[in-house]
Amino acid sequence: MNRVNFGAKPLMYPQPVLIIGTYDENGVPNAMNAAWGITTDFREITISLSEHKTTENLRARGAFTVSMATEDQVVPCDYVGVVSANKVPDKFEKAGFHATKSEFVDAPLIDELPLAMECKVKSFEDGILIGEIVNVSADDRVVVDGKVDIRMVKPISFDPFGNAYYGIGEKVGSAFADGMALK
Repeated sequence: MNRVNFGAKPLMYPQPVLIIGTYDENGVPNAMNAAWGITTDFREITISLSEHKTTENLRARGAFTVSMATEDQVVPCDYVGVVSANKVPDKFEKAGFHATKSEFVDAPLIDELPLAMECKVKSFEDGILIGEIVNVSADDRVVVDGKVDIRMVKPISFDPFGNAYYGIGEKVGSAFADGMALK
């Protein structure tokens, strides 16, 4: 096997497309696209962020939501990643998003995105946001038999090699079960 080297870069699959929802100091909802995030414990998410309107909002409000970008909402989800609320204050509205205030944290749920983590800021230092996951909520249209159905959510993944978004695809195995055949 011959390998191709790409150097030290954050190139990994799958990379979720996270849409962070916050309120500003006046209660105006904002959203931004963030690709560098991962759950780091049962009740914790960690996201790498540079300075944005969202980071100002995080400091002011201490709360945020993290929604999964979906195939149905690729255009507005990409839009909130390429436009700054510092330059376009109504970008949330221009994206076609609608907000419902979370019952658990001082942050907006994005009605068009069916799955969200509702979080409190645990820490935000040196560009690393660590949030406590207070609740996970899902639109009842994507819940089947009490579980979220990934095929109905249709989350997307970011391809950092080709700067593209991809759907998730079909089930290929059963976690904590298929490996038992080798035991």
